[in-house]
Amino acid sequence: MSFQRSSGILLHPTSLPSKFGIGDLGEGAYQFIEFLSRSGQKLWQVLPLGPTGYGNSPYMSFSAIAGNPYLISPELLAKQHLLKEEDWADIPEFDRDRVDFETVIPYKRKLLELAFKRFQQGYLDQELQHHHDLYLIQELFKKFCIEEADWLEDYVLFMALHEENTEVLWNNWEPAIAKREPQALELKRIELKDRIEFQRFVQFIFFDQWLKLKQYANMRNIKIIGDIPIYVSHNSADVWANPANFALEPETYEVAQMAGVPPDYFSETGQLWGNPVYNWEYLQETQFAWWIDRFRFLNRYVDIIRIDHFRGFEAFWQVPAGEETAVNGEWQVAPGTELFTKLREVMGELPILAEDLGVITPEVDKLRDDFGFPGMRVLMFAFGGGSDNFHLPHNYVRNSVVYTGTHDNDTAVGWWQRASQYEKDLFYKYIVGYAAGEPINWVLVRMAMAAVSLIAILPLQDVLGLDNSARMNIPGTATGNWGWRYHDPELLNPSLSDRLLQITQLYSR
Repeated sequence: MSFQRSSGILLHPTSLPSKFGIGDLGEGAYQFIEFLSRSGQKLWQVLPLGPTGYGNSPYMSFSAIAGNPYLISPELLAKQHLLKEEDWADIPEFDRDRVDFETVIPYKRKLLELAFKRFQQGYLDQELQHHHDLYLIQELFKKFCIEEADWLEDYVLFMALHEENTEVLWNNWEPAIAKREPQALELKRIELKDRIEFQRFVQFIFFDQWLKLKQYANMRNIKIIGDIPIYVSHNSADVWANPANFALEPETYEVAQMAGVPPDYFSETGQLWGNPVYNWEYLQETQFAWWIDRFRFLNRYVDIIRIDHFRGFEAFWQVPAGEETAVNGEWQVAPGTELFTKLREVMGELPILAEDLGVITPEVDKLRDDFGFPGMRVLMFAFGGGSDNFHLPHNYVRNSVVYTGTHDNDTAVGWWQRASQYEKDLFYKYIVGYAAGEPINWVLVRMAMAAVSLIAILPLQDVLGLDNSARMNIPGTATGNWGWRYHDPELLNPSLSDRLLQITQLYSR
């Protein structure tokens, strides 16, 4: 699929301003879309939107499809008469600059449970029964549960079971439940009926709020770039419901082969993610049905799909269970051509971007180019080698996406503060007479915007000129990530949007 020359901003919704300690799909998100529109941006890139598990990573979710309950806006629930402003009169004084997940999650959970209670009361309360808004919500909820049953029923039961004992992984549940024996599952559905219904309600509300936000963005000519991680968490509804899709031990359902990457730019010992790799032979036998369902669903909720760790569809690094680093792994070939051919047969040409960073071979390049997927270029990687560096702008191809940096990198300012003298010398030579006197973040923004790449994406931290205190993630570290947020909507002021608009227009974005 061909893309128009355009630009946009990378910002996960958790980073938006909100009085509830974490960004959500409410007022802050709508204000951000207005900023994008004023700035001439046409794209908003987000990270995966699923319910996060260990470490609060969007890439380690309880579901490949479900939405994160803590992105739900209580203020929007109040507009639907499911909450009242006095319900958060006791709101804690949250950290302004970072998400304190340990404080935020129980507080927002309390509000969601209160909203659910009011939702249930609507069936019984005479006054509420006649409230048109609540009646409409209830009808839409019934419709949602029917239409999404294929994934929703497994997910809501998984979460209800998980919350019975959050310390126990699903493969250590009682054997009849771990093995999904129908009679045992039915008994649990009866026992956990209220908890299951709460999980259904939360998913309905999330997707209701998300679709309204997406519609608002689309009406302003802004498209959403969503993210589809190649791997899913072992402790997820996906692996519990579809164990044959994954490389698990046959009796214990423990991970047999773990996903990761070998030593690279980010880590001398590689990255050991711990997710199970796929049983690609079985997926081939099923005509990739599980993967096609994932793409089909995400395609309904975003406009463009970014495939994280695209190279894993050509060959993937697998590490035996028990290893503590990713060093002792091996490459295994994956049937990417067969998968994307089938996907195109079923769904036609999809708007897909390929995250093709890391150890990239000619075979990976061929897979990407055979299907016309734009790959990635990152300016922060451009100045550590010679003039043939893949990430230097004069080596770009049109069908690519240029980033100043990604969620896994330093910010532009943070990179410059740590850059070697060699990198700085090459950088100065490269830009002489082009951007004298501008702060480093704006030099990189201009360089990205001027590039031949069809798409340019800027992390908001680089537009704001923030240092590494605003970094989103440090690969290889399990805790302390994913928490950055900008607390003040006034940071996205007219002066900033005018400056970004001028650069966007100058380079025909």
